[in-house]
Amino acid sequence: MESSPLTQQSRPEIFKPKVVQLYEKLFQTTDYTEPSEGFWREFFLLPPDRAQLHAVLEQLSPDDTLTLQNQTQQLFARAIREAGSGPNPVNSYALETLTVFLACVLKKKYTNPSSDVITVLAGLDDVDHVISNFVAVLDTVIRNGSSLDLRIKGVRVATAMASGAYKTSLVSYFTHRDLFPSLMKLVQDSETPLQVFEPFLLLGLLANYNKFEFQNPYQLRLDDFVNEASIQKIVKGVGLSCGALRNGYVAVQDDSPEGWNLISTLLFFGLGVLTSGKKGRTSPPSAEEAKEIFAQLPAKQAAILLATYDFTNANKLFGYHLVTAAPEKENEESPFASFLSLTSYLLHHAYRSPRVGQYAELNLFVLRILTEDSNLCKQLCSEDTKRKIRLCRQRQPYLPAVTGERVLATAIFDIVIDTLSHNLRRRLDVNLYSQSIAILLRLFTYLSMNKIRLTYHWSELWRTLLSLMRFLTTYASDLTSHPHIETLTTTLVDLVAFCVSSGDTFLPDPTSYDDLFYKLVETGPIIVKFRDVFSLKGPSTAKITDPTPPKNVHVAAIDTLISVSSHFNTLLFNTDPHSKGDDASAEAAPIPATQKKNLSPREVHKIIKQGYDTLSIQPPDGLSAWTRWRETDWKPDLKRVARCAVDDARDLVS
Repeated sequence: MESSPLTQQSRPEIFKPKVVQLYEKLFQTTDYTEPSEGFWREFFLLPPDRAQLHAVLEQLSPDDTLTLQNQTQQLFARAIREAGSGPNPVNSYALETLTVFLACVLKKKYTNPSSDVITVLAGLDDVDHVISNFVAVLDTVIRNGSSLDLRIKGVRVATAMASGAYKTSLVSYFTHRDLFPSLMKLVQDSETPLQVFEPFLLLGLLANYNKFEFQNPYQLRLDDFVNEASIQKIVKGVGLSCGALRNGYVAVQDDSPEGWNLISTLLFFGLGVLTSGKKGRTSPPSAEEAKEIFAQLPAKQAAILLATYDFTNANKLFGYHLVTAAPEKENEESPFASFLSLTSYLLHHAYRSPRVGQYAELNLFVLRILTEDSNLCKQLCSEDTKRKIRLCRQRQPYLPAVTGERVLATAIFDIVIDTLSHNLRRRLDVNLYSQSIAILLRLFTYLSMNKIRLTYHWSELWRTLLSLMRFLTTYASDLTSHPHIETLTTTLVDLVAFCVSSGDTFLPDPTSYDDLFYKLVETGPIIVKFRDVFSLKGPSTAKITDPTPPKNVHVAAIDTLISVSSHFNTLLFNTDPHSKGDDASAEAAPIPATQKKNLSPREVHKIIKQGYDTLSIQPPDGLSAWTRWRETDWKPDLKRVARCAVDDARDLVS
């Protein structure tokens, strides 16, 4: 019997999918042979294994990747070709391969980032042709792809390039060919709010690319965009994303106040962070585990907040729909309610990391822009746009819980109070506090101008503002060197002085006004110290030729506070802090505890009410004047948060 020509092969220990073998063959550093046409056809006919391709590329060092430039250039060029002209599902497989490939090779730390990346992708001689063609193919796919799924995959490839090559010149090719119409067409064709997320995220990255160095075309597009149907879809997508990001915090610590019955979406980002590889986990995390998880939140999808800021800043119509959009169903959150809710959680935890602090400050920028527009401020202060808003209650002290619908401005008041209360530390985030006080000043000036009286727990607000003044006075030596500390201290003084002089125009009842004056009496000595340590004093002498020298508005504001405190201190406790005729006496004039105990609340109220008759307040002109938002004033902060969003977007696509 003749022996068979067939020989039995030993069974391999591990079966590798064919596509993985192709990955390894393409990127082997030794015994490399030029891929044939059959190799490439097979490569893109097989469904990609994203995890294995990522693993193969991840193990290559930057130098290895440069050594393999022939292979990487061929893969990039062939994938572009298949993505643009290949039949289904080849075009889809090519886009998925491109996403993983770009995410991996662009995040490596090359010696010369810009030139090395160009070498890896196209080579210096062909870069213009290759990258221009790459952007053109993506533009066509995003605009006219055969399915929404394919078009979104095109967006992911663009996001991988924009986020991975953000520090190189390659992103400029996206400004040479405008993707805005294609992205907006995808938004318009979207079937669910979730499908809006990725094109809007990409738009934020492109709109921020070198926007302070040249006229970014995407910024101009945002300014001119008036398609209300698309704007409404974006607003819904932003609301859903904000709700999901907020729910990530709630999943760690459920802080639902009693009586809260809002039925919100169960969607939330960051599940992988919470499970830590343990499926079906039901027990809440320990305090240490919760601390670790909180430090990693919000989820990477928070990068969408960058685009939300840019659209709000550039387009008043977007801001209007963001504020006024109503919930589609009963017991659902409106988009702006979700935005405010997420903002509350971000600001509650802003002290945990620079990243969460930057996103929190970005949302404060949005609120400041909204409150500076009188038409939008009208909506924020109107009974017609009352909403149910879930605010963070994960750390004490707690504000009174409001479970029903409320005026939007009062929710913003609560967010600001929590911000001021929960982020106090010696290394104070001065910018965060400056924006918070600025938002209050803008809202109060609008309320006063329009005689709008809101029901609110005003005593909590007065207590928080004056506690901040006390904190700043106590730790002045740690804060005086901060470049924006003067902005914070002067705005705080102006705000309190404005409430003293104009509170009768927006406070709902005399009790709220009386409480402010009484708290000023209690804080009197601190106000004097505050004035001294932050140099809020006028000139000691005036020139003979100028008998009435102009007085700095901030100096006049704090003088008003000291005068009011002194006036009521005298009436309540027969103590004149200025009896010795100098400032030192005011500093040494605390409220006598024994006398204070002898006065009942009714008696205090009565004396303060009588004291109004003899009180002479001469508020300085300019307390209600504030500087409008200008991006260039906060350029370093916006650049930092843009880099943060770019990093998060890169992590998302990889």
